[in-house]
Amino acid sequence: MDWLLIATFIVIGLIFLALEILVIPGVGVAGVIGFILIAVGVWQAYAGHGPVAGHLVLGGTLVLTVLTLVLSLRGKTWRRLSLSTAIDSKVNVIDAEKIKVGDTGKTMSRLAPMGKALINGEFYEVSTNGDFVDQQTEIVVLKIEYNKIIVKRKD
Repeated sequence: MDWLLIATFIVIGLIFLALEILVIPGVGVAGVIGFILIAVGVWQAYAGHGPVAGHLVLGGTLVLTVLTLVLSLRGKTWRRLSLSTAIDSKVNVIDAEKIKVGDTGKTMSRLAPMGKALINGEFYEVSTNGDFVDQQTEIVVLKIEYNKIIVKRKD
């Protein structure tokens, strides 16, 4: 078999193995295909060019496999592909001037025990002390802890 075809089998097999290890989780089709392609390439080297060439191809394939894995697992290789944006948004940021204990509002969704409410013209994620409150029910702010608003049904 031609050397170019043997090299092609081995290189494509290495690509499939690298994909299996780095991208596709678990033992799957890509890893099996990669292993089979590498094995066919080495076997064709033995069958078509004799044991000395087969040993050289086998040794070269092992070295190339280790080199491929080492280069693939280096941190700098994946920095170019990874998402590097920082998330700076916050959930339910509570402005102490806009909402205070004792303010009233209306539920926009069912509180079971958490849901959405409209208080002082602003939408907030609120929760109760375990009670279920239906939609469009008047509520009162009981307590504000860090970013959590505790409400109860207005009497």
